[in-house]
Amino acid sequence: MAEPKKIIIDSDPGIDDAMAIFVALQSPEVDVIGLTTIYGNVYTTLATRNALHLLEIAGRTDIPVAEGSHVTITKGTKLRIADFVHGADGLGNQNFPPSAGKPIEQSAAAFLIEQAKLYPGKVTVVALGPLTNIALAIELDPGFSKNIGQIVLLGGAFAVNGNVNPAAEANIFGDPEAADIVFTSGADILAVGINVTHQVVLTDADREKLAQSNGKFAQYLCKILEVYFSYHRDAYNTKGVYLHDPTTLLAAVNPSLITYTEGVVRVQTSGITRGLTLFYNKQKRFAEVTEWTDKPTVKVAVTVDAPAVVKLVMDRLIDS
Repeated sequence: MAEPKKIIIDSDPGIDDAMAIFVALQSPEVDVIGLTTIYGNVYTTLATRNALHLLEIAGRTDIPVAEGSHVTITKGTKLRIADFVHGADGLGNQNFPPSAGKPIEQSAAAFLIEQAKLYPGKVTVVALGPLTNIALAIELDPGFSKNIGQIVLLGGAFAVNGNVNPAAEANIFGDPEAADIVFTSGADILAVGINVTHQVVLTDADREKLAQSNGKFAQYLCKILEVYFSYHRDAYNTKGVYLHDPTTLLAAVNPSLITYTEGVVRVQTSGITRGLTLFYNKQKRFAEVTEWTDKPTVKVAVTVDAPAVVKLVMDRLIDS
């Protein structure tokens, strides 16, 4: 057996983040060495509380939680919080009691820098929220982009409409400036956009299967899933939910589940298309020197084996 891949999950625990964290903890291919928190589905303080709570439920309070930024990279405090998708508490309005755990003293960015230095080339960050913490790590440590093994991020809406507005996907829209810093940093990046995650659906029938199982994580998730299902019914007129975060997590666990293309990605930071991710496939060489010239390439997911992802998610939650 290959040594498990060290991963740090940077997230804003709402409902599909909870699912992704549980799947990661049930995946022998990876060793979760930390959780870092960010705003998005909820504010950062609540994201930290939820991360500590999920680790307590999982019996994994040995995993450190580092609290991330409360503001965007440009110090913006007007944050877009998706509580209407995940509930006011981020976990389906269950109002669980706070866990006994506390975050570590280090900030998320400092923790990311430290772990990347400790295990150069060996740590994968799975980024499931806005990219502020990752961008801060890149700004604070010029060596971070080289030290980090890979950044697998949920973000962008490549060639499809966004889910915040027609132009932008939520995580990129949450901090477009940070996203542009990350995409142009030269790190090994795999972006999994909603063009891919919208192909991966957990149906009502799947939810029934989870409810009927004895899996600890399956039972927990069934308690919190209703809010997420009802949002999808209203917003998309669909009898199922998109598995954004679990798909991204599994792309880090098992890269063969997706295919990708490579090119330069830039993020629009102003106007009505703020948060738009634009992919340049490098097929044409442009004579003019522009904001696209000499930028490093990243990988962008284009297809996913959706049935295999759903099966892995189901199996690992039921077998918990």
